[in-house]
Amino acid sequence: MDVSSAEDGEACALILQGLWEYARAGQEVILLSPYLPASYAFLTHVLLCAPFLALDALASVSERVRSWRIAPDSGPPPSLRRWFDCFWRVLYRYLTTVLPATAVFQTLRSPGPLPELAPSCWQLFVEVFACFLLFDMLFFMWHFSMHRVPGLYKRIHQLHHQHHTPFALAAQDASSAELLSLLLLALTSSWVVGCHPLSEAFFHLINSWLAVEDHCGYDLPWALHRLLPCLGGAPYHQAHHSTYTGNYAPYFTHWDHLFGTYCASVLHSRPE
Repeated sequence: MDVSSAEDGEACALILQGLWEYARAGQEVILLSPYLPASYAFLTHVLLCAPFLALDALASVSERVRSWRIAPDSGPPPSLRRWFDCFWRVLYRYLTTVLPATAVFQTLRSPGPLPELAPSCWQLFVEVFACFLLFDMLFFMWHFSMHRVPGLYKRIHQLHHQHHTPFALAAQDASSAELLSLLLLALTSSWVVGCHPLSEAFFHLINSWLAVEDHCGYDLPWALHRLLPCLGGAPYHQAHHSTYTGNYAPYFTHWDHLFGTYCASVLHSRPE
């Protein structure tokens, strides 16, 4: 092994261990709380949406920012009032359904005492990547079912499709049943993989970011799907909201290619 690579690995391990020790210091009660998953999911979602709220505000005065919109002719960016109304709808569903239901799930799951050691860098990468692959498959199956079974679509998923042109906060503007089902799929993925709590936290954080980015309405020059061709990104998911069919996987595109449900985006950004 190269000496510099070994040193980098040791540095990464030290950073993760320091981060884990900082998180554990006096916070074990919070980390083991059955209310943590739903609280963490809601707070990270709102915080990660903040840059896109600023972007929507800039789009009203900046031609450059408007040029990044996937459907520039679909009307102005969402207003502050639309953001505000969406925030309260999502908060209400979390407080009345998602928080108590996931608390019961976590209590039954019984995570046990926290480990003293942080995961290695390689372990963290493998666990997070495995979670994404599993979650992507489970989400595809569930999303496909909600569109193909009329009763499921009408009672659970139709509410999310009120946004023909989605925006960042609308990633979780869905029925209580759908919000709960998606969080349980994420929690189940990390449980099946057997994630270290720190790996699980990273998975949920990146998962929230990708969901927000997928719904943001912008094909940004620095978006992850431009760096990783295996990801569909916002154009891929906005095509789903536009056509109401195809592109059922949340992030990767391989399941849609395998099942013939891939839909090339017909919505394009203006030239940069």
